[in-house]
Amino acid sequence: MSVVSLQVLKEEAIQLLIQIINTPSISEQENKVSFLIQDYIHKYGFHVKRKFNNIWTENNNYPKKEDIQTILLNSHHDTVKPGKNWKTDPFTAIKQEDKLFGLGSNDAGASVVSLISTFIYLSNLSELPYRLILSITGEEEISGYSGLRSILPEFGFVDLGIVGEPTQMQVAIAEKGLIILDCIAEGKTGHSARNTGINAIYLATRDIELLKSFSFDRKSDLLGFTTLNVTQIQGGIQHNVIPDICSFVIDIRTNELYKNEELIDIIQKKIHSKMKPRSSHLNSSFIDPMHPIVLKAKFIGRNTYGSPTLSDQSIMPFSTIKMGVGDSVRSHTPNEYVLISEIMEGIDIYICLLKNYHF
Repeated sequence: MSVVSLQVLKEEAIQLLIQIINTPSISEQENKVSFLIQDYIHKYGFHVKRKFNNIWTENNNYPKKEDIQTILLNSHHDTVKPGKNWKTDPFTAIKQEDKLFGLGSNDAGASVVSLISTFIYLSNLSELPYRLILSITGEEEISGYSGLRSILPEFGFVDLGIVGEPTQMQVAIAEKGLIILDCIAEGKTGHSARNTGINAIYLATRDIELLKSFSFDRKSDLLGFTTLNVTQIQGGIQHNVIPDICSFVIDIRTNELYKNEELIDIIQKKIHSKMKPRSSHLNSSFIDPMHPIVLKAKFIGRNTYGSPTLSDQSIMPFSTIKMGVGDSVRSHTPNEYVLISEIMEGIDIYICLLKNYHF
């Protein structure tokens, strides 16, 4: 490398992650951490663009031609709110031997710093056969409108996305999508002592009972069946009034064999309650197992699988894989941590995957 050694980049990645953990970045409050990361990338001479709390940049060491293909490296710097039972301050990085504790260390700070190091390294090679974009974005944990989706049009045409989430550096070639449906059963108020009116709770529970026994028949080899659960219900204003309104929420986790619009239509025909999609844009993801990036990943010893957890992969309208440092089991848990050795190895694996990659 002409600017810095890979070993220095790895050491800086750990220090950068410590700074990220020490800078609270709960979703919609990522301003300070975005500038922290921007300053680090700018130090290496890259022109960094930003919108809201999202930042992105690209390499210059690629052939300047119209048909050049583009790879996007993306991860997120926002975190969930810390839960209870933390033994330490979640916003203070603590290093114990190989472990680095702190909120967002595993999800997805480790992937953030590993992708940054990988990007800097690859951008200092003599030439890459593709355009490389690095984006570190916010509001992933809440699927916010001011996150990645607000800047996707700025990138131009993208051929491949690599999404940094904790996968133990294995490769998710499919990911379940999400639909949230708000439903309302409408009855008629009456006095409970006279047993008058139409009880909206009973109407809602009839629909819920129908949904409980309903199943989708298309099974994905990677993601299994599309699943449905009623996760919230609310009805009634006081004990002696027959309720005229009862609302409930349906959570659907989708595989790649259904379009979201198709699933919404199926459910609406199944129940009598009024239904309004709260969220229907988070699609399932799937990449051809014979795609060159999947074949290259397998060649360097990575396993492939289908992921049940949602990420910004769901809003990318191009081929993607999910691959990152850390373990998804640790995400959103008290005393979240990542191994320093995982970050070191993760950078090496990313570079091995992309250094001599050709479409």
